[in-house]
Amino acid sequence: MKTNPLIELIALAAIWGASFLFMRISSPEFGPVLLMALRTLIASIVLLPFLLLKGQKNALTGKYKDVFFVGMFNTAIPFVLFGYATLTLSAGVTSVLNATTPMFGVLVAFLWFKEKPATSNVVGLLVGFIGVYLLMSDKTGGDSVTVVLPTLAVLLATFCYGFSANLTKARLSGMGSLALATGSQVSATLVLLPLSLFFLPENNISDHAVYSVIVLGVICTGFAYIIFFRLIAAMGPNNAITVTYLIPVFGILWGYLFLEENITTMTIIGSLTILLGVGLTTGVLSRKAIKS
Repeated sequence: MKTNPLIELIALAAIWGASFLFMRISSPEFGPVLLMALRTLIASIVLLPFLLLKGQKNALTGKYKDVFFVGMFNTAIPFVLFGYATLTLSAGVTSVLNATTPMFGVLVAFLWFKEKPATSNVVGLLVGFIGVYLLMSDKTGGDSVTVVLPTLAVLLATFCYGFSANLTKARLSGMGSLALATGSQVSATLVLLPLSLFFLPENNISDHAVYSVIVLGVICTGFAYIIFFRLIAAMGPNNAITVTYLIPVFGILWGYLFLEENITTMTIIGSLTILLGVGLTTGVLSRKAIKS
């Protein structure tokens, strides 16, 4: 069934924005490690049949080691870091911090491939990190455990995403997206599931938390990847990745509507500053300026 790619783009942003809401609900009860082990397990169960139906299983042959490393840096490590961050940070704030991913992608490309960034890229990096400071500035009343460490955890997670993107470019550029996504989810599950046995919760889990992890795995991970693949095919990777700019909008909206999270003036200013920095870093704003 064909649908409008723009509608799918907005739907994907809404789904991925909601993932921070569901993490905020379920992480305090499951704990970061068990939550993400279940999330990747459920996503693997969703994606594997699609991989087999598309006949892309052989795409993984001979590339298991590289796919495993991508699974660690694109899924296992950042997922757990996000799970830890959402123990205390709001869904909206975490979704905005997630938008720094493209900035780290450019930074890693410079450090790894020696790709010299343009002046606008460097300015974008600086603007983006100023935005992070502004976003968190009115939340510094908490101690390091509730504010600073979770913020650093998210930034480390987005650095992992940036590193993973460059690793994929260097080692797996010819692999199909569905095979790569499935392989990374399965790899993460193989590591996180045994590890989660050491982090089993002592208290009973609420129904809300159970439903949240199911939605995280099925909708926010499994089906979200499938929608993303469709967008790449319909719009191209450069246009599909613009979903990054929309995710914070929905992350903040869902947090406000369902968790009654406070939206301060500094939250808005910091969020817009981060998105400006991301636009400059990735060259999106520069390209638009040239076209106009």
